[in-house]
Amino acid sequence: MRCPYCRHDDTRVLDSRPTEEGTAIRRRRECGRCGRRFTTYEHVEERPLYVIKKDGRREVFDRRKVLRGLVTACEKRPVPLAALDALVDDCERYLRDLAQDEVASRVIGEFVMDRLRALDSVAYVRFASVYREFQDLSGFRDLLERIEGRGE
Repeated sequence: MRCPYCRHDDTRVLDSRPTEEGTAIRRRRECGRCGRRFTTYEHVEERPLYVIKKDGRREVFDRRKVLRGLVTACEKRPVPLAALDALVDDCERYLRDLAQDEVASRVIGEFVMDRLRALDSVAYVRFASVYREFQDLSGFRDLLERIEGRGE
């Protein structure tokens, strides 16, 4: 590992430990030339996951985009950001467990709506109304009737 300060190639590892999340290895290093210490992280390199949009376009999965949609749906609702972040983590884990390089956006939308329904029914309706692109009130009314029929 090259020293970020003096660019010398000879560094040694002083300490290695897994991160709290267990997704990386944290290494404390010391440069053999300048003696300065620095930290590096070793992560598993994951293959990119592509999302096939409704219009056929393909784009790289972006968890920030999913989180942004959830935050918008939960605006002024008592849903903690940590719960939304966990939902996005679950979604990404679910998609990677499918072991496919490409996933239809519909799969992501349905997963998110299913989980969001359990968190907050108002946020669920907001998210579903944008995701399902209701063209008139009848589709929206059907969604509300399904929610009320389940006792949510």
